[in-house]
Amino acid sequence: MENTNPLLKTNLLPEFSKIKPEHIEPAILELIAKYRTTIENLVKAHNVPDPHDESKLLEPTWDSLVTPLDEVADKLSVAWGVVGHLNSVVSNDELRQAHDKMLPVLSEFYTYLGQHEGLYDLYKRLRASDAFGLLSEAQQKVINESLEDFELSGIALPKEEKELYGQLVSKESELSSAFSNNVLDATNSFIKHVKDVKELEGLPQTALDLAKSEAVARGLDGYVLTLKYPSYLPVMKYAKNSQLRYEMYYAFSTRASEIGPDAGKFDNGDIIEEERAIADNIAKLLGFKNAASHSLVKKMANSTEEVMTFLNDLVKRSKAQAKEEIEAVYAYAKSLGADDIKPWDVTYYAEKLKEERFSINDELIRPYFPLPKVLSGLFNLVHILFDIDIRPHYGVDVWHEDVRFFDIFNKDNEKVGSFYMDLYARDRKQGGAWMNSYQGRRFRLDGSLQLPIAYVICNFTPPVGDKPSLLTHDDVETIFHEFGHALHHLLTAVDVSQVAGINCVPWDAVELPSQFMENFTWQKEVLPMISAHVTTKEPIPQELVDKMLAAKNYNSALAMLRQLEFALFDFRLYNEYESEKSAQEMLEEVRDEVSVMPKVDFNRFQDSFTHIFAGGYSAGYYSYKWAEVLSADVFSRFEEEGVLNPKVGRDYLTCILQNGGSRDFMKMFIDFRGRKPKIDALLRYSGIK
Repeated sequence: MENTNPLLKTNLLPEFSKIKPEHIEPAILELIAKYRTTIENLVKAHNVPDPHDESKLLEPTWDSLVTPLDEVADKLSVAWGVVGHLNSVVSNDELRQAHDKMLPVLSEFYTYLGQHEGLYDLYKRLRASDAFGLLSEAQQKVINESLEDFELSGIALPKEEKELYGQLVSKESELSSAFSNNVLDATNSFIKHVKDVKELEGLPQTALDLAKSEAVARGLDGYVLTLKYPSYLPVMKYAKNSQLRYEMYYAFSTRASEIGPDAGKFDNGDIIEEERAIADNIAKLLGFKNAASHSLVKKMANSTEEVMTFLNDLVKRSKAQAKEEIEAVYAYAKSLGADDIKPWDVTYYAEKLKEERFSINDELIRPYFPLPKVLSGLFNLVHILFDIDIRPHYGVDVWHEDVRFFDIFNKDNEKVGSFYMDLYARDRKQGGAWMNSYQGRRFRLDGSLQLPIAYVICNFTPPVGDKPSLLTHDDVETIFHEFGHALHHLLTAVDVSQVAGINCVPWDAVELPSQFMENFTWQKEVLPMISAHVTTKEPIPQELVDKMLAAKNYNSALAMLRQLEFALFDFRLYNEYESEKSAQEMLEEVRDEVSVMPKVDFNRFQDSFTHIFAGGYSAGYYSYKWAEVLSADVFSRFEEEGVLNPKVGRDYLTCILQNGGSRDFMKMFIDFRGRKPKIDALLRYSGIK
């Protein structure tokens, strides 16, 4: 009898419209049971005498051990990935409860998997066998990484400590989900209902239209502002009403904390401290000094000292210039009669100064970047660089009417992958932007080739009426960034799933392909491809391009310092856990040392910092800057040999994108660049003198 659970349908695209919360538990339990049975059967099958030499046990091979495990692992990963994805993009109470109920079950299973001594023994025997030397570089990497994963799962711990490890990992998973839920709920909870449009003086028409549509959707008159970025950011940039800016800033910066409009209701303060304690305990159980040292095992950086030196060096290079930049904003505000500048005033006056200096703002640019034009230009760019074609695929079941689906074809007209795009902000959808995998490239047990499929998610201003979504240049960079991640996943030429695409890429290198793509959004060869006025269809005028380029590095040292503040806060939070400083105390200490911006006591930024407390970046936020060094240096070769040079594009494709995590990343970089990375290009692109 055919299984009717849509989460258990294999080798097909998900039927999102049919997936219900009640499908989750039975599907995940069934897949875990099959996985467990496979493991036990494999261990049993390989612990019998070899028919050719009864003095030895049957030797495990790639096909007898890794291939069947890969099959069951992929089925569970795909099904659970769909559940996690839906919980991020169309969350509701029932879905969240079903998702969260499975977290301890999955955590317990993966602890069992990582601490299975019989399976560990099989991998050790495979690596020690003659057959290991005949495996491909990618296959050998999988075996070596798997053995390291066993060790990092506490395989060598005594029984009591193994049990403790399992409990800690399970709790860590639950806390991460709770943190994310609190941020989503706190963001959705707050609205600012404005009846008199005069209170919104200064807001551009696009922001007013969005606020009006939010009010209509809620059955209210007037306008509604929210804490989602397309609503929040225009207020901070353009609203003349300082009190309104303060209210929005206060609500935004106290989200999910013990203070603010929802004081204590969605409080993440205790979760943060508990996550830190658990991370430190896990690290020490495994023999590491602390959680920061533990995190570096899967990264390019060799030591915590190397990371701190890297970040502090960038602070030294940026701080003097950042001071000049903020003092210029203060002086400008003072010239307009504003003496006491608060954090909620900085973005407003900085934007006004930018307009005065460069005669440019987001609203002048926005009409030239309608989303359909940006996407067609992006797809044309990757066609030129990588000789691929991207075509819409209609009739696919999706989770929301705004979602679109595309296929990618190579130069021989062979399909190599597909991706979903969900690009607009809405209620019950996590904020931010990300790329995630639905499935990776691999050969299935039946010999068929499974092609990679990705999700590309953003939170842009949705279309209003018959107008398409109009993007700021920051938005354009965002979609290029996430699509860079998607290309890394989709254009892999590796057929071994564990190291194909983004899998097994060092965490501090995984941002290279995404940040690399951002550079194209500033190039004179690319801008005409991705821009056309929404009504006249005229290309973006050269005069406006010149202004954009002139303003590109406006306050860039302030932006650099802000990211370094986040990175240092994150890394020190885990590297200096024994100092017994709370997250709030650590943040204030880092701010005092790094930031040149005005401060307020009520800012609880850390309580909504999902990247590190719910997104896998704990003790790893520095990766953005580390990878930016790599990506800037990679792009500098395009500058030297031609921004749209297909040969350089093919080299980048074959040296970096196609190899995924199958090779040492530094060797891949050197293959493409001819040398080790240098920091010069990053400083030049960032406008740091």
